[in-house]
Amino acid sequence: MAGLPILSIITFLPLLGAALILALRSSDSTTRLIALVVTLADFVLSLVLWANFDTSTADFQFVETADWLGGGIGYKMGVDGISVLFVVLTALLMPISILASDAIHKRVREYIVAFLVLETLMIGVFCALDLVVFYVFFEGGLIPMFLIIGVWGGARRVYATFKFFLYTLLGSVLMLLAIMAMYWQAGTTDIAVLLDGQHPFPAAMQPWLWFAFLASFAVKLPMWPVHTWLPDAHVEAPTAGSVILAGILLKMGGYGFLRFSLPMFPLASEQFAYFIFTLSLIAIVYTSLVALAQEDMKKLIAYSSVAHMGLVSLGTFTFTQQGIDGGIFQMLSHGIVSGALFLCVGVVYDRIHTREIAAYGGLVERMPIYAACFMVFTLANVGLPGTSGFVGEFLTLLAAFKVDTWLAIVGTTGVVLSAAYALWLYRRVIFGRLEKPSLRDIMDLTPTEIVCLAPLVIITIFFGVYPKPVFDVTRASVAHLVEFHQQAIAQANATEARP
Repeated sequence: MAGLPILSIITFLPLLGAALILALRSSDSTTRLIALVVTLADFVLSLVLWANFDTSTADFQFVETADWLGGGIGYKMGVDGISVLFVVLTALLMPISILASDAIHKRVREYIVAFLVLETLMIGVFCALDLVVFYVFFEGGLIPMFLIIGVWGGARRVYATFKFFLYTLLGSVLMLLAIMAMYWQAGTTDIAVLLDGQHPFPAAMQPWLWFAFLASFAVKLPMWPVHTWLPDAHVEAPTAGSVILAGILLKMGGYGFLRFSLPMFPLASEQFAYFIFTLSLIAIVYTSLVALAQEDMKKLIAYSSVAHMGLVSLGTFTFTQQGIDGGIFQMLSHGIVSGALFLCVGVVYDRIHTREIAAYGGLVERMPIYAACFMVFTLANVGLPGTSGFVGEFLTLLAAFKVDTWLAIVGTTGVVLSAAYALWLYRRVIFGRLEKPSLRDIMDLTPTEIVCLAPLVIITIFFGVYPKPVFDVTRASVAHLVEFHQQAIAQANATEARP
């Protein structure tokens, strides 16, 4: 693979597919086929990237550089153990989202193009090694998602899209100001250079930069109390939009903490760790209780996503190998499981056209395959051992226990509450008597729906039993991040101790 710009190919192949669709102006079926072929090809390339990734080093790999704006601002791409699996996850969920969009019959070409452009921008976020390039990809993703929800969403789609856009844009403006300040201070926006320890930001400057980045990442994750845009966006988004929103876009906040906040502002991260712990625990407990009160399936899953992302931020700010490994695994697992849960909601919504939990009951009699798939993802959402949901939760709570026993105790209540709302949802939808007339002729999964859900079932169980392939990739980069953070704190303490 020497000399092959594989990251640029993976990043921009979907954009080329979108251009081809616009140029051909083909039928809806041909448009879907082109998008499926392009996204599957991109997924295969991401697997090639994973297969050729050197797990023994924490260095950035497959690095590509090119002149762009000058003055230390250039086009630079690369991946390490923290980012490479998010590229694979994005490439995996996109063809599934294309397949799951059969219910879209209005402006199909524009809809598919929006998803392909969104894929390019999302992959670019995880590959960018320049602050300005990262910002362009990070903010650019707002536009296609704004259109996906605003044009193809539900009855309150305009309200949901503007709330989503304003929340995320406000935080990102502060991040842009921080990027400008970092450029003036260091003279470069090269992320790899800023991470090498040669351009440390002054201790007095770090808190301001840290909070500016937090304003953006907290909204994206999302953290309490800036999470309220998420349930509205999920409820109004089409099924595939919810899959990508939960599966990928939320992960950009957690990724941002790992790529920027911890390594670039270690003193501020240490200083405000308990502030993050507090917000995380509130999110875990409060949104789990709110999920218990929901009557809409999408809203329940959306609030559960906030709680699960609270575990990610909790593990990340323990600054330990277990906590960060657990946080990354939790994000990857949640991307699979939450995306699959939204697919499951979309399956029954396409048949009955309601998401109200009370409208269902006894589906196991008519939809046994659906009930089995839904069960796997529900148990993974609960964190049952043997599913991928258990691994990340266990490691993050174990790391939290080592930092502060109360963190683990309060955090574990979220696991208990998740069992309550998830199993409550499953019982009301799947079990009971099939009494409602609208459900008597409901059909089980179609072949297309099985193709969408079967790989996610396999992945959920496989990585729950055998998570080693993920940790092999992340271990070296996470170890380097932890060591770098500890050295920065030790150096700062030594400086303060001098007379």
